[in-house]
Amino acid sequence: MRKFNVAVVGATGAVGEELFRVMEAYDFPIQNLVPLASARSAGEKIVFAGKEHTVLELTETVFEENEVDIAFFSAGGSISEKFAKFAVEGGAVVIDNTSHFRMDENVPLVVPEVNPEDIELWKNTGIIANPNCSTIQMVLSLKPLDELYGIKRVDVSTYQAVSGAGKAGMEELVKQMQAFFAFELDESKKDCFAHQIALNVIPQIDVAQENSFTKEEMKMVNETQKILHKDVQVAATCVRVPVLRSHSESITVTFEDDVDVDVAEVRESLERFENVEVIDDLENNAYPMPIISTDTDITYVGRIRKDVYAQNIVHFFNVADQVRVGAATNSVRIALKWIEMENDI
Repeated sequence: MRKFNVAVVGATGAVGEELFRVMEAYDFPIQNLVPLASARSAGEKIVFAGKEHTVLELTETVFEENEVDIAFFSAGGSISEKFAKFAVEGGAVVIDNTSHFRMDENVPLVVPEVNPEDIELWKNTGIIANPNCSTIQMVLSLKPLDELYGIKRVDVSTYQAVSGAGKAGMEELVKQMQAFFAFELDESKKDCFAHQIALNVIPQIDVAQENSFTKEEMKMVNETQKILHKDVQVAATCVRVPVLRSHSESITVTFEDDVDVDVAEVRESLERFENVEVIDDLENNAYPMPIISTDTDITYVGRIRKDVYAQNIVHFFNVADQVRVGAATNSVRIALKWIEMENDI
């Protein structure tokens, strides 16, 4: 198999670090690795596959100078907005993990298990967008159910780990918990979140929109419709919880009116779907939890049950490591599928 020159923009960040781990685990076909970051991080060392690499400064010419074939971007939307075009002009396909290009009608928004055919649209702009982390794990469980019965509406409440806010979010939770156990917790000391996160839940992620939903919630609405190519109704409530890693979601799916949900069929369709695993034995306390999904590449589904009042509604719980499944792993899977499709051509 051909090997590729691969750049990682945001190499020293949480997702960048995870990208290196995932690429190594997946034996990604790398010829030359080009870790990129801001000027203040340039010169740092990262280790990949037992070899030390020097972090280079992200510049307009670095992609062409290093003959980059694939460029992963995970350094924030403003960085992608400024530099992605230079990667494309330098000959690379860009896989962008920020929100900047997601709703661009010319840029494919991809979860490879769900809509791999959209990857072919990368030639429009040279860019493939990676969806929001909460959207990825949700559509992985929605796709087989839509194929089974036809989804009309989705209501979802998320329980999102602090690592969704990056290293700073994790550090804030840890510091506040340390302060709590030292009887020194000061509720006014917060930087990353609007409120104390230790021993608390915050029913707001991202900024408020005119319709009283948050930007994070509307991402789940718009991205789900784009990925599924369907105007499915989606209503989301996104909540930050004091968990270090892995997002959880409580999902209610309403199917077409004439559907009579068979829970066994629902379970079987989920079990068959790629990179989804069912853990669903309530009597024996077995169901998805963040401690199960953390540091894995699987979306776990459980607590599957038919609605008490309506025959066309099913409820379930969904958990995945949002740094891997919701970011790094999905990006790598996109790249591997892109390589497969380009080789087929």
